[in-house]
Amino acid sequence: MSYVLEIKNVTKKFGDFTAVDSVSFDVDDGGFFSILGGSGCGKTTLLRMIAGFEKETEGELFIRGESMKGIPPEKRAVNIVFQNLALFPMMNVEKNVAFGLQRQKIPKADTQRRVTEMLERVGLVGFEKKRVTDLSGGQRQRVAIARSLVLKPSILLLDEPLGALDRKLREHMKIELKILQKEIGTTFIYITHDQSEALVMSDKVAVMNEGRFEQLDTPKNLYKNPQTSFVAGFVGESNEFDVVNYSDGQLTTQNGCKLVKPGIDFKPKKLFMRPEAFILNPSDDLEGVEQISMKIKAILFDGSNTKISAIINQSNDTVLISLPQNAQFEDLQEGDNLQVGIHRDDLKCYQD
Repeated sequence: MSYVLEIKNVTKKFGDFTAVDSVSFDVDDGGFFSILGGSGCGKTTLLRMIAGFEKETEGELFIRGESMKGIPPEKRAVNIVFQNLALFPMMNVEKNVAFGLQRQKIPKADTQRRVTEMLERVGLVGFEKKRVTDLSGGQRQRVAIARSLVLKPSILLLDEPLGALDRKLREHMKIELKILQKEIGTTFIYITHDQSEALVMSDKVAVMNEGRFEQLDTPKNLYKNPQTSFVAGFVGESNEFDVVNYSDGQLTTQNGCKLVKPGIDFKPKKLFMRPEAFILNPSDDLEGVEQISMKIKAILFDGSNTKISAIINQSNDTVLISLPQNAQFEDLQEGDNLQVGIHRDDLKCYQD
């Protein structure tokens, strides 16, 4: 497997503050790699080091096997798309896309050919003479990507490029970006705080927290098998409980819920359960399924999904339960008692 990017023990400090703390990872050539994390976790600083805008305090990074020590941004086979896109409003689409090629003094005929080919690939044929101020948000997004990709970078860096779009357009652009990356084949490294963006589009996702990677995995494994309590709580919806006791394979949570979870070789402090992992009214003979009695507090319907907010043992701790599609819930009412089950494999325990 060839790597387009290799990061080896990279650290970035600003005075006494460590923004990126000894991070190491590789990115496959032609892949879609996302770095997911909240504000201040270090993801944008890491992106700026890849681009060459920040110099690493320690460690080294390589692009296509070449060390980037002392290589300025303009000499790196990297381009970047920012959240604000930074398009030139006085120029039309064609001139925006051609700008970088003209700066590189590419012959006019070659520039025109490459611009035409790139506009075809991003679906903007017929928009060449339009001013970017007359385009929709999604169209401007594609112009910014075309302007970067026409320079044939080894890596396209995207710094929260969908953040300024409305929700409906963001959902549409997630699909468009995923398809576009597969068709063009350029490596995308995508920075986001939005877990849905990272999970939907990426081949690999790194979850970042306090300057370090908590877990680097496929989207499916991140969701199904989070390795730390931070990942379990950050990626997707989860019900989180403090574990007050674990003895002889039995967990006891802070709200008095007792669950069998054998084989834990550490003292768990946190328990996570996904809302969709619950089974409504399970039969008593289901093997490996723990049963929990709850009371319905609220029924939440948003059109495509239905969820139940419930409480355990008269506590104030709310449990969120996702109902399966087409589930029969018309008879459920607020205040009803509810019996649910959850498989022991879906009880995720952590000691931090």
